[in-house]
Amino acid sequence: MNGSIHDYARVGIVHFMAYPACMGGEGPVLESITRIASDLYFEAIELTRVKDEAARKMVRDIAEQSRVDLYFGAQPILLGGGLDLNHADSAERIKAIDAVKAGIDQAHELGCKGVAVLSGKVSEDADAAMQRLVDTLKQLAAYAKSKDLPLVLETFDQVPFGKNSLIGPNADAVAVSQEVRKEFPDFGIMLDLSHLPLQFENSAEAIATAGSHLVHAHIGNCAMDDPAHPAYGDNHPRFGAPGTRNDVKELTEYLRALMDSGYLSTRNRRVLSFEVKPMEGEDAEVVIGGSKRTLDAAWRKL
Repeated sequence: MNGSIHDYARVGIVHFMAYPACMGGEGPVLESITRIASDLYFEAIELTRVKDEAARKMVRDIAEQSRVDLYFGAQPILLGGGLDLNHADSAERIKAIDAVKAGIDQAHELGCKGVAVLSGKVSEDADAAMQRLVDTLKQLAAYAKSKDLPLVLETFDQVPFGKNSLIGPNADAVAVSQEVRKEFPDFGIMLDLSHLPLQFENSAEAIATAGSHLVHAHIGNCAMDDPAHPAYGDNHPRFGAPGTRNDVKELTEYLRALMDSGYLSTRNRRVLSFEVKPMEGEDAEVVIGGSKRTLDAAWRKL
């Protein structure tokens, strides 16, 4: 491909996955954010809650000084708290809504450009659960809009060894997005290459299905063939790790589909973020370096 990937996308990284010790809002947040912000490869950092108020101010300062955009992921808040945005019990849904609203408050304080969530669990009353999710997302989109933040829904798997989420299939995500966009046109969905094998969809199918509803993209890997694999399920191992699904070939196919869809464009450089997690005994910096080399290799094959 002529030119650089950076001509077509703002390359980012999911901070709380690369540095899982930070996922709960503590850990080496400032050190790791500083490291990423100092790396010219990255123009976006996706982070989650930061418990310490002083640390949040420093993170915002780092982002402003380095001219890196921040995005907020509420997924760890929902997953870590066992919260469900489409729960049949209204009291449980309210707990989930309140937790995400608190995350939106932090996102605003941090100066983030958007907020991402995921659906709750697969439910036997699928149609009713979809409607509950739509109603919940409209509430959250309204609250996010009051803070000048767009809301995005990430699609996940429906397998018991993964996240087993209602959304789920990308066609269902589009149906939800269509309903939410009637009131909040800046709403959209996020696709992740890591999840596509677990969703039993290929890149061309998933991205074509998402169409104009695709507003954010992740790249990564998964292991789903051997339950004994240390990253079995939705655990985002490094590209090309033995026993995993995605490497240069699969990433090239994903990039080609993103190009064909217009998501990757020199006219509107959207976010394309790594979501990779070091396995036991691996170093975050080394895994991030390998991820960048994988993306560069895939880009050269276009």
